[in-house]
Amino acid sequence: MSMIIAILVFGLIILIHEFGHFIVAKKNGIAVVEFSVGMGPRLLSTVWGETRYSLKIFPFGGSCMMLGEDESDTDPRAFNNKPVWARIAVVAAGPCFNFLLAFVLAVVIVASAGYDPPELTGVQEGFSAEEQGMQAGDVITKMDHTPIVIYRDLTMFMLTHTDEPIRVEYRRMGADGTSETRTALITPKLSEETGSYMLGIITRGYRVPTENFLQTLKYGAYEVVYWIRAVFKSIGMMIGGQVHSEDLAGPIRMVAMVDETVDESISYGIVTMLLNVANLCVLFSANLGVMNLLPIPALDGGRLVFMLIEAVRGKPVDREKEGMVHLIGMALLMCLMVFVLFNDISNLFFR
Repeated sequence: MSMIIAILVFGLIILIHEFGHFIVAKKNGIAVVEFSVGMGPRLLSTVWGETRYSLKIFPFGGSCMMLGEDESDTDPRAFNNKPVWARIAVVAAGPCFNFLLAFVLAVVIVASAGYDPPELTGVQEGFSAEEQGMQAGDVITKMDHTPIVIYRDLTMFMLTHTDEPIRVEYRRMGADGTSETRTALITPKLSEETGSYMLGIITRGYRVPTENFLQTLKYGAYEVVYWIRAVFKSIGMMIGGQVHSEDLAGPIRMVAMVDETVDESISYGIVTMLLNVANLCVLFSANLGVMNLLPIPALDGGRLVFMLIEAVRGKPVDREKEGMVHLIGMALLMCLMVFVLFNDISNLFFR
């Protein structure tokens, strides 16, 4: 069952990505040659209008093949014959639909399970938070210049901040129902028990229900923002050497994550299991959206760079040169995928 769920998760994420390209291409009058669910040889296929719709043998992925996308074509419905802003919309639609999927699933999660507020339930004796007068009920709103919206923002912030003093802004409710904004300068202290630097705050760490539908939409949207920030934070930590190549996860480890999530949560009921899988789906979909928008040749972001250059200068970059750049980018991405695949196998079976 775990394998079936993993296939459905990745199939849905990539299908939504390709559907974004498909629907916006259709809206802009671009001929779509084939829209496929899955990869490899066709299992089932039918032609409706000008488009072939196919179900292929390998359940991972999908594709949206547009007329004249990678070659010259005189047909006015060909991709490269459309105005540059129409092409930009088509290419950007894939990642945008991934963010839309992540948002819809996040709203379902928040509506069902609530959100995790950064509210203190207490402070630890002998740590800086206690010395600065913080107490249970305080809601942290900012750390240095970083807004804090949910509990997980605190843990993300502390990944890159260890022993340096942190200016904490928090809100305290008064007895009359009014709130007061306060600040404190907290210096993390090394905990002998955990071996890590701690602020000395104790937070809820669990989800509470939202008060109304607008708040559900708000925290649903922030779930997506949080995971987008997490992707960029991870990239920055990788560049800074805080994350090593062994920590990179590819398809095999991602399937293992789904499998582990299903195994650990199924005993709590089918609804809990589905919500946990949906949470992974939000993470994966937001991740795919961000990675595809990075200005890397062969990805959507790399193609957008060339189109934006065309929009600024008023004429396209030489197609052969652009094609060569994307070809080199694809070759490098294939090398990276081989490395990540080997890394996945090593981490799963040899550690």
